[in-house]
Amino acid sequence: MSEITRDVVVIGAGAAGLTAANDLRKAGLSVVVLEARDRVGGRLWTDVIDGAMLELGGQWVSPDQQALIDTVADLGLSTYSRYREGDSVYVGPDGVAKRFTGEMFPVAPETERLIDEITARLDAMVAEIDPDKPWEHPNAAEWDKISWDAWLRQQTDDDEAVRNLAFATGSAMLTKPAHTFSLLQSLLMAASAGSYSHLVDADFILDKRVVGGLQQVPELLAERLGDDVLLNQPVRRIIWGPDAVAVDRPADSATGSRVDDLRALTARVEAAKSSASGVTVITDDVTVRARFAILALAPVLYPRISFEPPLPRKQHQMHQHISMGFVIKVHAVYDRPFWREQGLSGTAFSPYELSHEAYDNTNHGDERGTLVGFVSDQNADDLFRLSAEERKERILESLSHYYGPEAKNPIVYYESDWGTEEWTRGAYAASFDLGGLQRYGADLREPVGPIHLACSDMAGAGYQHVDGAIRQGHRAADEILDRARG
Repeated sequence: MSEITRDVVVIGAGAAGLTAANDLRKAGLSVVVLEARDRVGGRLWTDVIDGAMLELGGQWVSPDQQALIDTVADLGLSTYSRYREGDSVYVGPDGVAKRFTGEMFPVAPETERLIDEITARLDAMVAEIDPDKPWEHPNAAEWDKISWDAWLRQQTDDDEAVRNLAFATGSAMLTKPAHTFSLLQSLLMAASAGSYSHLVDADFILDKRVVGGLQQVPELLAERLGDDVLLNQPVRRIIWGPDAVAVDRPADSATGSRVDDLRALTARVEAAKSSASGVTVITDDVTVRARFAILALAPVLYPRISFEPPLPRKQHQMHQHISMGFVIKVHAVYDRPFWREQGLSGTAFSPYELSHEAYDNTNHGDERGTLVGFVSDQNADDLFRLSAEERKERILESLSHYYGPEAKNPIVYYESDWGTEEWTRGAYAASFDLGGLQRYGADLREPVGPIHLACSDMAGAGYQHVDGAIRQGHRAADEILDRARG
């Protein structure tokens, strides 16, 4: 096993980790990045499937994502606008596809009035929230006790209005059933994009794409680090604090059989939090000794690592209240963008359809046409109880309700299933259960001794987006630089 010594070891080669590593390198600190996968990018992944370039993970850039926009420009990448000319399609509770333009779905006048009224109410609430500190709002405790679905149903008994309001932060963003997360969590999701109105405006939130795919961002950031990015290196152990100098000690065997053992363990944790001894990070192939570490991966993956001594009890409790959402991203490629011939933009919505939203996702300069659709939360769970062929048939049937029978016959079809990806385990991001955000949010980004934390799941502005990951990478690097200089 080889040994490496660096100022900082970064665990995770996604946008957050690579941003932090580049900042630290520019400031004169030595770094190494350890990545469990055989590629960089984390939840950004551009690949060629059956001859078609598909963005299997994150892909869009919106006007408010300044950190991402700056990084894209710095890396010399170019962007192009999502195709949006023509009519959008909405399928209501009667199963009838209706064409429309603008932001409002073609619903009954009273339903439209209610959606407008509640949207304005939500925008006013969101305007009061600091996305970096939503738990500090005077009503945070109250808003974190009620589910998103329950709050909406307190506002109106119009089911269609509730479904259309709920899906922006439920199916479309947090990818969880609306009864499983709080009003506060939903408001944070909206505040991270500037307003609730932004989230329901597809022309805003899904504005542009990067020519050649968004994974180029982490790929080019990794190129700047050269040999200091090590792939296929899942981290098994992190020894921190005073124990970090004793790397040859065996892994802890927690018996929990004696009060004295527990007291001693608690003392070790407290000593480690204030120690200047740094960290030792161990993979199957390499041992890294460093002054600081950055965990640049989703908090749901922390239990994959053995911490010695264990993380403090606050972190153990907090991480049990965070879970990933689940969405199937469906890619359907056709010989041409046939929907454009019908005067359709490709944008489609329905809280009643298996695929609750879909868009024209045709690549820049490609003569073929690509649709991307999304199936989330309970619907995604149910589909994976079916065979692959049954699943494909059901999804394409749903797309045909928006675009007509031609949607059933793509030349390339692929489902991005992040739930089975070992080093992700869901999509798009992690969020708290009811009551968790107000209870633990303030501790989510707090360093633990020499261990700093960064990923899109703990962002305020840009939460669960690449923009948030980049912001968190900058923040973690700044924290370490402040400590290193102090």
